[in-house]
Amino acid sequence: MKRKPVKRSLTIMLALMLSLALAACSGNSGNNESAPTAQPADSTQAPQNEATLNPDEPAWKLDTSPIDLTWFVGANWYAHSWGESLTSKYITEKTGVNVKLEVPSGEANEHITLMMTSGQLPDLISMGSWETAVKKLWEGDHVYALNELADQYDPYFYKVAGDGTLKWYRQENGNTYGIPNDSYSPNLMHETGMTAANQTFLVRKDLYEEMGSPDLSTPEGFLNALQLFKDKYSKYKGQPMSPFFAQGNVPYGMTEYLHNLLAIPHEKDGKVYDRVTDPEYIAWLKTFRTAYERGLINVDFLVDSDTQVEEKTNNARYFMMIREWSGMTAVNPMLAAGTNPDSYYIAVDGPQNSSGDSAKLFPGNMDGWMVTMISKSTKNPERAIRFLTYLSSEEGQHDLFLGKEGETWETVDGKPQLKADMLNLIESDIETLEKQYGVLDTYWMMRNPVIVNQWRPEKAPVIKQMEDFANAQADIDSGIYKGLDPLGDSEVAVAWSRISQNWEEVLPELITAKDEAAFDKIFASFLERRDSYGFQQVMEFRQTELDVRKAKMAD
Repeated sequence: MKRKPVKRSLTIMLALMLSLALAACSGNSGNNESAPTAQPADSTQAPQNEATLNPDEPAWKLDTSPIDLTWFVGANWYAHSWGESLTSKYITEKTGVNVKLEVPSGEANEHITLMMTSGQLPDLISMGSWETAVKKLWEGDHVYALNELADQYDPYFYKVAGDGTLKWYRQENGNTYGIPNDSYSPNLMHETGMTAANQTFLVRKDLYEEMGSPDLSTPEGFLNALQLFKDKYSKYKGQPMSPFFAQGNVPYGMTEYLHNLLAIPHEKDGKVYDRVTDPEYIAWLKTFRTAYERGLINVDFLVDSDTQVEEKTNNARYFMMIREWSGMTAVNPMLAAGTNPDSYYIAVDGPQNSSGDSAKLFPGNMDGWMVTMISKSTKNPERAIRFLTYLSSEEGQHDLFLGKEGETWETVDGKPQLKADMLNLIESDIETLEKQYGVLDTYWMMRNPVIVNQWRPEKAPVIKQMEDFANAQADIDSGIYKGLDPLGDSEVAVAWSRISQNWEEVLPELITAKDEAAFDKIFASFLERRDSYGFQQVMEFRQTELDVRKAKMAD
């Protein structure tokens, strides 16, 4: 999953200015002709074809006339289009809906916030479930309540959206404004064994095994392996190797992710736990400080750009990585097929707590990855909700994932599966597979893994090893702890933003501290500032949010 780091001060200033602009606009809403309406268009009138609406039948079939819907995908790295691939053409021919995909050139939050200020939003919006703009869209009355649109235009929505998802995202007013992709319930994970756990500790297979598969779970073993690496493997194909990489740098790889590797609890005695001050975590941060002091790691893992990380990864120039395995699905097969076929990466036990407990990795959760909403700027809310209903249904999931029968898939032994030439493209040319055919995960915005995974081809061994390792260490019931932090422009959210930003600055100072005494002084100073910024209010917010989630899960 791709998460953006906590915003810098310039971004925070921009958000504050935009929020003031929003406040000014709301103050004049009586004269603002472009302000969103509170109800679906013509909500006082009977909807078209009301007599033919059937809660047991999808309503998209009632109208398949041509229509354009704009769809904002809040991921600046998303490079796919609609209308060129076979799958997208097939869906447009079938439903009449032509999609115009839009992606931000920079930060998705900033982009969509500017759109909110202008009052002109795309018809459909997909944003990361953790993004601050999501709450702004809901609370600012910029998007429709999906349940209200379903009641009016397509009651079949309730059959395919799933009551669990609708209940999880239901707000205090009783409405649900977004539907997630990649959403997993604990019960489902227990039943199917599909956990969606993505976090792994990776090592380069050939180097690790040549070293004798050293124990990396203790500070001593970790440091010894780094020393051996420095002495014998500092270069590869004439280029310098990097001993260590942490995905997402400070806010993710070296904080939340490392907490999970160390199996640090999220709560104790029913109370949210302050994981940053846990002694096990502090001990490992001091281990990294020792590694830096001895010249066993450098600061490149804290400063490398995305381009540098990609270049090093593609050329197997990392030794150890705190890295999501899904980010290696293209790299590992490529490395395994190269001149050094054992230079790909495998998942192993990384840093552990002093008790030697296995990692407790985040699984999938009810939040999912991205949530998709229907904006009140749309002129066609009825077609929008019906299109989302279709995409959420098994029929829509089948069309999105497998494409068109006879072209990309066929029935074998009574089961649909991708044709042989599609399977070959998965191994040899995934770019062509996505651009020309648009199958599998090309259009993931509404992906329901519970449905599509039954059609997914078997993963290559160099990928499956990492996935299996993550699944075995998944803490299935811990998904409830994801995203407890306050978001938005509230006082407590601003406090958390200041704390997070300061932590990003402090952790590199801790790792590069000249000695342990300096480390302790830097950390104590951070805790004092954290308290002054309002950390107690943050903890209270987390506790309230956790209690609400537990109540939802108990319903």
